[in-house]
Amino acid sequence: MSELTDKEIQNLKELKVRAEHEPIGSFLGMKLVEIQPGYARVTMKLKPEYQTFNGFTFGGMIMSAADQAFACAVNSFGRSSVASQFNIHFVAGARPGDEIAAECRVIRTGKRVDIAEITVVDQEGKLIARATGTAIPLS
Repeated sequence: MSELTDKEIQNLKELKVRAEHEPIGSFLGMKLVEIQPGYARVTMKLKPEYQTFNGFTFGGMIMSAADQAFACAVNSFGRSSVASQFNIHFVAGARPGDEIAAECRVIRTGKRVDIAEITVVDQEGKLIARATGTAIPLS
């Protein structure tokens, strides 16, 4: 990987601060643990309150972590982007107390669309979900 420019470093620092102070991310206890241009890793500890009647974590919580990693990765280029499509496949259940990690890689960037792939794993590395997302750059 090539060295980042001062502008890229500043953009990533600003994005990290914005993510740390985001109301929904804070409310759900999400943490942006790594950010690079086109890449983000977000963690979240699953609370008992996220549990469904069958004992698993509500899929919306898993998707929230994946969406946060997606948002950070597609916005890591120093331009604002918004999601236009998000598709997730749940592979395994997660339980309260698990710490999940959502990792996103932007696989295509363009003037009109960015495409990303996201994986969500538990603390043991077990695959919980796999997702794809499409974002539209606003600037």
